[in-house]
Amino acid sequence: MIFRRSFYQYLMTQRNPNSHDEIAQFANNAFFDHSFPKQETDYDRLSRYLELNGNYLPGMTIFDQAYQQYLESEA
Repeated sequence: MIFRRSFYQYLMTQRNPNSHDEIAQFANNAFFDHSFPKQETDYDRLSRYLELNGNYLPGMTIFDQAYQQYLESEA
């Protein structure tokens, strides 16, 4: 599958500092994570990174949901 944009680029479209939506909060926090793999598209690599460094992510299911939406947006 060829992606036109990275997961991070997609995630940044979900930012909303005034929202309580979990994906928006994930996006807001990822924005401030200067080590986030900004060019990555691979689920496993992103998941591994977040498991080790995503202390701002309350649960990996939020990442799973965001990644699924990313895939759907790139289809």
